[in-house]
Amino acid sequence: MDNLIWIFISSLLVNNFVLAYFLGLCPFLGVSGRLETSFRLGMATTFVLLITALCAWVLNTYVLIYAPYLRLISFIVVIASTVQFIEMAIKKLSPSLFQSLGIFLPLITTNCAILGLAIFATNRGYGFLEGMTFALGAGAGFTLAMVLMAGLREEVELTNDAPALVRGTAINLIIAGILSMAFMGFAGLFSST
Repeated sequence: MDNLIWIFISSLLVNNFVLAYFLGLCPFLGVSGRLETSFRLGMATTFVLLITALCAWVLNTYVLIYAPYLRLISFIVVIASTVQFIEMAIKKLSPSLFQSLGIFLPLITTNCAILGLAIFATNRGYGFLEGMTFALGAGAGFTLAMVLMAGLREEVELTNDAPALVRGTAINLIIAGILSMAFMGFAGLFSST
């Protein structure tokens, strides 16, 4: 049980996919303009991560044991299929969310955080529970990073104190760098205990 808690906290804070591994930067910088959109994309990404972890475990345990060279292409097919399913569901259930996410919803397919999860879980030898915990923590960490970035970006837009030189992309990259450094502080906190 302690191992599962550590895997969750590690993927949530210490080894955050966006702020520590710099995976999934396209939606992180592209969709994090609004808090509500960021949260919803984070939830969609978390769902895809969970399905990918489940499928990766099934593939690794029962199918790819005989053909490990097909691992990468199998993961890509699973991710693309899952994202297509999510895109159709969101389009049917919430057309406004579908419009607000725009091109970034299909881009979950090429989000390297999703593929990274499948590869990391495989390379670390995670079983079913460990893999699902890892996916849940990674998804929660992705959502946390998106929401924090969106909140800070909205706050910066409301203030007119920022010099014209750093408005826009420059200030967003500065905020992302500061968030990344803040999350790197969790590594020291958890390694000393």
